[in-house]
Amino acid sequence: MTEPIKVSVILTSYNHAKYLREAIDSVLQQTFRDFELIIWDDASIDESWQIITSYTDPRIQIFRNETTKRIEYLRTAISEIANGEYIAIHHSDDVWEPQKLEKQVAFLDANPQIGAVFTQAQIINEDGRPLQDPNHFYYKIFEQPNRTRHEWLNFFFYQGNALCHPSVLIRKLCYEKCGLYRYGLAQSPDFDMWVRLCLKYEIHVLPEKLVRFRVRSLEANTSGNRPEVRARGQFEYLQVQTNYTELATFEELKQVFPTAEKYARAGGEDLGFILGMVALETKSYKFTELFGLNLLFEALNDPRRANKIKELYNFTQNDFILLTGKHDVFSKLWIEELTIRVAGTESLKLQVAERDARLYEIINSKAWKVGLLFRRIRILLIPPHSLRDRILRKFLSVGLPYLRK
Repeated sequence: MTEPIKVSVILTSYNHAKYLREAIDSVLQQTFRDFELIIWDDASIDESWQIITSYTDPRIQIFRNETTKRIEYLRTAISEIANGEYIAIHHSDDVWEPQKLEKQVAFLDANPQIGAVFTQAQIINEDGRPLQDPNHFYYKIFEQPNRTRHEWLNFFFYQGNALCHPSVLIRKLCYEKCGLYRYGLAQSPDFDMWVRLCLKYEIHVLPEKLVRFRVRSLEANTSGNRPEVRARGQFEYLQVQTNYTELATFEELKQVFPTAEKYARAGGEDLGFILGMVALETKSYKFTELFGLNLLFEALNDPRRANKIKELYNFTQNDFILLTGKHDVFSKLWIEELTIRVAGTESLKLQVAERDARLYEIINSKAWKVGLLFRRIRILLIPPHSLRDRILRKFLSVGLPYLRK
């Protein structure tokens, strides 16, 4: 029979040979000792597997995928391999401070009502030095105050993720109650998990930087600001927001979205309709508006709900159609406007080019060159502001009009 273990550390590895040994050592050097370390390499093509197999610590279990499996192996590690009461997630390019697990285990042991505890993070660069760019997205993103789970749900909906994944220590029970990381999410499986977690459990952030979170150059992080990440992120955030339909009562919906109070009705409320209207009021993200319209569309196509919504809120399909014309969820109008602006800019560029070509033609013409020669001769014979120049100007202003008569 396997001895009970307090913490299962799951370290995900993928092509981080440069940093991997430091990541592993930061676990083995923890002041808290009652843990197992599950290292799972996701088909790295660098020296990662050689580094992993060089360790002989009996607390380590190692696994390797022959082909990349993304989130699947993390699900397997949690549900089938991990024996710990608590689960810690670690990444092969990040580093833990020695007291991370000790402080987090003590907190969860003392606060059984808390589902997971996170920490703040020191942001480091490729070379392990503190990030110096105050304008970088990650510079202070993990320096968050503590909130109730409803306040976190509100923050997630309007602001997005701000919790450091490799800082989490979570009860294994929470994965069993809330579900594992979902398939199909490359940028935000952890964010999706935190939303589902806060639908059931309170969380806590220790105000200490117990993780060194590495920001790679050239946006090489999984969540780096690259075109495919930006495109994929819109879809994934839309999927994350579908979790909010799990809010089961109007009271809980109000705790997450205080502005929903105005939709209170004595005859009961339609939660999907209210959530849809709240989403449309945000005007922060296009996918949030799409989420809201989808909820209203679904409600209107259920005859029972549609009748109730008309009775409670005097809202009909005509009102919905007005909203679909107002919310440009696919940015079509914006793209058309941008196209017009670009076309106008191109037209202006063409006019400038034509003007420059005409000026070039004039400057290189024979008449211009002859005229330029005479102007230079005049300057030599009659210097500007000289007595000759003043006499000539006087003659031109008085004599020429007289000669024209």
